[in-house]
This record gives sequence, C-alpha cells and structure tokens, in this order.
Amino acid sequence: MHVGDRESDIFELFDAACELGTHFLVRTCMNRLAGDGGHTVADEISEVRVKGLHRIEFRDAKGSPHQALLEIRYRRITVWPPLAKQRHYPALGLTVIHATERGEPVGRKRVEWKLLTDLPVNSRVEAIEKIDWYAMRWKIETFHKNLKSGCKAEESQLRTASRLTSLIAIFCVLAWRVFWLTEINRSAPEAPPEVALTETEVSLLEQLVKDTARIVQAPCLSRSLIKLAQLGGYLARANDPPPGNKVIWRGMHRLMEIEIGYQLARRDKIVGNHKDAPKVYKPRSISLLKDGLCRPTIAEGRLVYKTMHLNTARSV
Repeated sequence: MHVGDRESDIFELFDAACELGTHFLVRTCMNRLAGDGGHTVADEISEVRVKGLHRIEFRDAKGSPHQALLEIRYRRITVWPPLAKQRHYPALGLTVIHATERGEPVGRKRVEWKLLTDLPVNSRVEAIEKIDWYAMRWKIETFHKNLKSGCKAEESQLRTASRLTSLIAIFCVLAWRVFWLTEINRSAPEAPPEVALTETEVSLLEQLVKDTARIVQAPCLSRSLIKLAQLGGYLARANDPPPGNKVIWRGMHRLMEIEIGYQLARRDKIVGNHKDAPKVYKPRSISLLKDGLCRPTIAEGRLVYKTMHLNTARSV
C-alpha cells in the first residue's frame, strides 16, 4: 500500500501500481479529466452529496492540538491521464474521496483533503478508514526522518545486503523508540516515568537537569522527558510546544553516553582494576540493551574498548 502526499500525484505512479498489483492512496493536487473526458474530477465530485462526518484530532506546526469535523464525499469515477500522455496510458477506474472541514476555522487553514485510491469505497466506514490511513502519513514520515537523519542510515558504508538489513533492523528499533517517546509525552504525560525510562536514566536526569517552573508543574512522565529533551537543546520555555523528535534524539544520545560513563565508573570502583574493565563492560552492554537503552554505534564501541585499557574515565 503506497500512501503519498501531493508530490506523489503522478499518473505514471498510478498506472505502475495497477500493473504491479499494488495499491495506492494519494492526496491529489491536479484537477484531472474524468468520466468521458469532457469534464473534471472537481466537476463530478461537486455533484455528490455529503455521505458522512468524521472528527479528527491533529497538531499544528507549533504543536497546539486541534479538532476538525470533516464532511466526506466519495465516488468511483474514470480518471484520464494528461492530454499529452493519453496515447501512452489508459484511463483508470479510481475512487475519489473529498474530506472538507465543516465551517471556517479561526487562526489556521481549513482542512481539505482530496484523496485518490484504486481501492473500492462503498460505505462511510470504508471512506473513514482511508482518511485515517492518510492521517498516519506524517507519523510515518517522521519515523523515516529519525531513521535517516538521526540514525544516519544512508551514511552506512556496509557493502552487503545482509549486513545492511541487520543494521537497518537495529536502526528501526532506535528510530521507533525516539518517535514513541515523543508521542507518549503528548498522549500520556501522567504515566509513571518508568514506563519509558529505566530507574537509572530517571535518576541521572534528576541530577543533570535543574527544575524550572515548567518542569515542576509538568506531570510525572512529561517531567522526565522534558529534562531528556533539554539535554538535546530544548529550551523548555513557558510557551514552547512539546519537545519534538530531534531534541529527544539528541537528548537520548547524550544520556546514553552519560550512563555508560556512570556504569563504567561504578564497575571500576567495585573491581578496582582497569584491566578487568573490558570483561565487565561487555556483558553489561547486553543488559543495557535489554533495559531499552540506546547503544553506541560500532565505531563508538570500538573507541571505548581501545581507550579503556589506558584510562576508563577518559574513554567515556
């Protein structure tokens, strides 16, 4: 199933998906020819009465929550390719779904989604299902942003498909965790911090980041995650939106390094011998992974093992 924004409104994509037997759901920006070719999609959908209502919740660019009541129209119609391409591509039978916000909102743009899919839509429930699929698109893009910009998956120098697959599988877990921490801070801020962080992580955040007026008033989980975001550069001012994926990612990276140093310092104090540190650190890294802690990259791990023989504290 291919879900795309207006940049994906390409007739060649629709035709290729139909030939391959896959499905697509795309937000359109082109008013294509429809029916017998003598009128457009907008002309035909304007004749359709409202077939249902659907309420959605979303956040604007500043992170403020909003609700919108959408009027739903849908119809199965014949969609033609552009005139210059009609010799190369056939007309396709597609379903057009229009979801338009009822009334005129204050302080923001009106929600208006014009969707095109090859899947049949025969009821309001099926239309709402497709609208919900499209509403998930931004979250999917955010996940991929974490995967590419945060994990830097595209900068990997691995040369075999099997190694790349294993690396991306690990990166997917890390990218998902950052995304999940961002979302749970907004959806369940009253939850206990141990839902998302280990006891050690919570304790370190309490010692590393000072309480501010906003942090003191924040719910339990949100209090810890705001401190985590502050490690990544979040300012936590009174009117700032909730922390996003970028500052959560940076904060997790810093917290990971700090906790590794904390654990090494504790082990070094107990063992009392730097030569034994690598033997103790290796199984500990496995337990950190089980606790859900983001692990360092391969290059960072090698650097730690090399420098621990000289000075464990400075290697962190």
